[in-house]
Amino acid sequence: MSEAQWPSVRVEQARELFFEQGRDPAPWIAPHISRSWQRSRPVDPQYIDPEPMAMALLSERREQAMRLLNCAQPELDGLAEHAVGNGCVVVLSDASGLILEEIGSPDFLPKAQRVALQPGVAWSESHRGTNAIGTALVEREALMVLGGEHYLAQNGALGCAAAPIFTGRGELAGALDISGETARVNHHALGLVRMAAQQVEHRMMLAEAAGHVLRFHARPALIGTAREGLMVIEGGRIVAANRVALELFDHSWESLLDLDAQIFLGRNWPRMEHRRSLLTLPGGRQIATVMERTTTPGSARSANRRTHVPENATATTDADDVLPLLAQAVRVLNEGVSVLVNGETGSGKEVFSRRLHAASRRGAGPFVAVDCASLPETLIESELFGYDEGAFTGARRKGMVGRIREAHGGVLFLDEIAEIPLALQTRLLRVLEERVVTPLGGGQGVAVDFDLVCATHGNLPALVEAGRFRADLMYRVAGFSVALPSLHQRRDRHALIARLFLESGGAARHLRLEDDALQALASYRWPGNVRELRSTLRAVVALADTGDSVAAAMLPAHLRGAPALPSHAAPDADLRTAPHAAEPLVAITRHAIDEALKACDHDVARAARQLGVHRSTVYRHLARQRGTSGTH
Repeated sequence: MSEAQWPSVRVEQARELFFEQGRDPAPWIAPHISRSWQRSRPVDPQYIDPEPMAMALLSERREQAMRLLNCAQPELDGLAEHAVGNGCVVVLSDASGLILEEIGSPDFLPKAQRVALQPGVAWSESHRGTNAIGTALVEREALMVLGGEHYLAQNGALGCAAAPIFTGRGELAGALDISGETARVNHHALGLVRMAAQQVEHRMMLAEAAGHVLRFHARPALIGTAREGLMVIEGGRIVAANRVALELFDHSWESLLDLDAQIFLGRNWPRMEHRRSLLTLPGGRQIATVMERTTTPGSARSANRRTHVPENATATTDADDVLPLLAQAVRVLNEGVSVLVNGETGSGKEVFSRRLHAASRRGAGPFVAVDCASLPETLIESELFGYDEGAFTGARRKGMVGRIREAHGGVLFLDEIAEIPLALQTRLLRVLEERVVTPLGGGQGVAVDFDLVCATHGNLPALVEAGRFRADLMYRVAGFSVALPSLHQRRDRHALIARLFLESGGAARHLRLEDDALQALASYRWPGNVRELRSTLRAVVALADTGDSVAAAMLPAHLRGAPALPSHAAPDADLRTAPHAAEPLVAITRHAIDEALKACDHDVARAARQLGVHRSTVYRHLARQRGTSGTH
């Protein structure tokens, strides 16, 4: 046997020990592979590759990861040359393992797609078992997974090298991966993705920095490169640091973040600004440093300080209104208590829930979202609970595990929980209490472990009173309730608008949002909330030329005439009091609903599907009509 064949023989021996005999494969394979196989036991070895998520959903996920995508693009382009020359592909995922982008060899791309290695597919460990993307995110280090080291046998022809990407606070932002045929991926590929991830982290930290940035290295020539140490100081406290800084200071993120800067830099550290100096580390070693005050648009914490907010807007807080709610929800969810998110349509319930997942103890696990309102009643049961082979006519040949089982190890997000049919609520309650799910067709129950987040724009207590929602299920899903404010109620809307403007392409195209434009945007009531705001900002950015200053005159006409809202909008403000400038949009919406109802013979469900809105939107429209007609 040749030396080159020996690794594959060891992996075959390990697979036989683990999968056939149920024994520990540790002596035969790398430690990170052994640990990952053990974690991957809940994954069905006969897992069927899923279809990529709908393009609209993928676009939303890319939007949420816009800063990562922008900062990673140069590295994707740089790695693409290596990938094409070696018959490989380069993959960028978000923190959950969802593939956002893929570029590389035209020869290998079709092979990658055959094993669902493509945008819109989740490659977390909890979905697909051991694989470089998912395992690197869990292990929090760069690693390779070659051939039979993959948990699923169907991925045995792949060789993959991946490196996690971290924020300056030690949170996972995503992963970079090079994949190809096993023989094409080696330690050189691993080194490339490790260096590229470091470049992305460096770029992201500088893009997000506010306050003072300390650059340092033992070799002065490396200051200004991705190999330098970076530390960000706001309000006298260390709020971010990269991995080079952690290594030089011999600290972890947990022990360094939020400490007083003078512990490391001395009481006179502000005088270091714009000066090259030497810093003595705790062990007596000296390093070269440069202190800068950044004015780069970036983090949400300081967006309204740096994106030219009018002086009369300073009464509003520059802290994200949602952050205190998020912090409370994380603490509750980490104790296993279900969280219910309430809010108007478009107020960001799913975005909040994804942030909650990412910040929780389940952050490395999957985030499985189920829109209970969009699923037909005939399919929601099989979608949630899964089914065995032959459970019903039209069932997949090998069955389906169901979304609840897919959420094992992570968070199950049930959007519009109020829309679950009453007949299924009893079964869902039993799963939530017993943590065992039984597929349709009478298969064996499978234990599941997940945290639950639900969302609704409705009033669950009122539905309970009406007999449309079980009281015991309501108490189970609403262990802790979060009420998201509508956009016009948010005190931080200036900062939020400024940040979303940058994330919607304003930063990438070097656009500047002028005072009058920001004030006009903040004064509008936004009946469609954050969703409407995002769409409007994308249109504004698309119409501007690179480097433009976006003034109020460049905004859509209905935004320019909106009278100013008070800085603290009343919580009970009703959309019926919206300014006259909003009327054209309201009129268009009402006309569209009327036309859809006519076309569908006044079938509310069909009209809602045709419009792509929730049924309750159509019902509210009909109720308004009845109320209006009754007043004449």
